[in-house]
Amino acid sequence: MKLFTFFRSSAAFRVRIALNLKGLDYEPAFVHLAKGEHRKPEYGELNPQGLVPTLIDDARRLTQSLAIMEYLEEKYPSPPLLPRDLFGRARVRSISLLIACEIHPLNNLRVLQYLTRQLGRTEQERDAWYHHWIGDGLAKVEAVLVRTAGSARFCHADRPTMADCFLVPQIFNAQRFNCDTSHAPTVMRVFSECMELEAFQKAQPSRQPDAE
Repeated sequence: MKLFTFFRSSAAFRVRIALNLKGLDYEPAFVHLAKGEHRKPEYGELNPQGLVPTLIDDARRLTQSLAIMEYLEEKYPSPPLLPRDLFGRARVRSISLLIACEIHPLNNLRVLQYLTRQLGRTEQERDAWYHHWIGDGLAKVEAVLVRTAGSARFCHADRPTMADCFLVPQIFNAQRFNCDTSHAPTVMRVFSECMELEAFQKAQPSRQPDAE
């Protein structure tokens, strides 16, 4: 397998965690988002969305982190990223989608660049935007973890799932932008539990070959 990745991309970070949890070897290929390498025609041929990650497996190309993880789960089911029971699988997907659809799109690189470059917002205004939506999103994740059945050591039960793969990169982003996470103590406890595991440590941005 070959993974097109960028050390700071939270979407690629998710997939790196999933690959590590499943013990799957892959060859990394680096696409520097800040330098615009994802907009080059040759990468557009590989991934028409012009985003990372892209995973190549058996000469087939896969995009979008959630779809990639679902694919890995079906092709390489052990160890699992989803619980065995119907409710558990739905709950894990719900937490994953909360992060992927409600938090991340408002704060990804394209949005932040548009705020400053096209809309003329200052760095302080950009950061205020980021802090607001991270705070709001993490409060919702905290409520799900506290108020719905299933949380334990990790987002769901006592082994890491797809939900944890989504949670950890989001906390890395929050910490990078100095966001206050004190209102989400359960979220931060789960984050700490995850970071005790080599699969998460090995996937983090500072340990990637393209890290700057």
